[in-house]
Amino acid sequence: MINKKSKIFVAGHKGMVGSAIVRKLRKKGFSKIIFAEKKKLNLLDQNKVFKFLKEKKPDLVIVAAARVGGIQANSNFKQIFIYENLQIQNNLIHGSFLAKVKNLIFLGSSCIYPKFCKQPMKESYFLSGKLEETNDAYAIAKIAGIMMCYNYSVNYKLNYKSLMPPNLFGPGDNYDLNNSHFFPALLKKIYLAKIKRKKMLNVWGTGKPKRELMFVEDFVDALIFFMNKKIKEPFINIGVGKDFTIEWYAKYIMEKLGVKLKISYNKNKLDGMPKKCLDISLAQKYGWKQKNNFDHGFDLTLRDFLKNR
Repeated sequence: MINKKSKIFVAGHKGMVGSAIVRKLRKKGFSKIIFAEKKKLNLLDQNKVFKFLKEKKPDLVIVAAARVGGIQANSNFKQIFIYENLQIQNNLIHGSFLAKVKNLIFLGSSCIYPKFCKQPMKESYFLSGKLEETNDAYAIAKIAGIMMCYNYSVNYKLNYKSLMPPNLFGPGDNYDLNNSHFFPALLKKIYLAKIKRKKMLNVWGTGKPKRELMFVEDFVDALIFFMNKKIKEPFINIGVGKDFTIEWYAKYIMEKLGVKLKISYNKNKLDGMPKKCLDISLAQKYGWKQKNNFDHGFDLTLRDFLKNR
């Protein structure tokens, strides 16, 4: 049982998701949160990770560390995405097993589902078809992590579980226009167009793909809810259960920033998966209730963007 005095190691504490996990745990009174700067603990270094886990002996490991990026980064650097993600998660999952850590939460991605997956995407559709080509390397790494956690749990009697979020957004996001996900890229482009008084917004692809977007703090609430749950399935979807087109999100941000831009579509850029909406009924059966803090989440994200980015 994980309680307020349990030692919790958050791997990837500097990222958007990891930092949100640390904030929320502290807010809820968890007093023994462990993390390590990259200079002291490179998660790609197996020996250092194994040694760290054996020394610290956490009660729970949260794997929020990953090499992540948007469609262009995923497509152009597949070799890096598959190597680094496999290495990080193998070190953390197997290292936790060696250190006799009983509880672990692995964070996956909705891109584990087939390219033309039936919507909304149920957990049972996992491995039922071909992956989307632009992010198949990243997806395969995440799939390996899911199967590793599931089989370690079954065979070693551990509580290693995997949660699959949709696209997440929030404070601390990455706004690099070449490497970021679609939503922070849209926010930055629209903001720059506004301050430079431009009249056009260039959007990658056709604008037609549909994406589910969840405020990172809502996802962290779900993670904490499932912290002490025993699940029998390999993984559970965590999302909001609805999606909108890229074009819809662009217009939403324009309205929030009080700017009108004409949208041009760069059809030389790839669209990725046509649709990616998670079926969240299994999580709801466990008693979890999703929040939908989209407007509130956007306001907090915009404030962070204007202050820090």
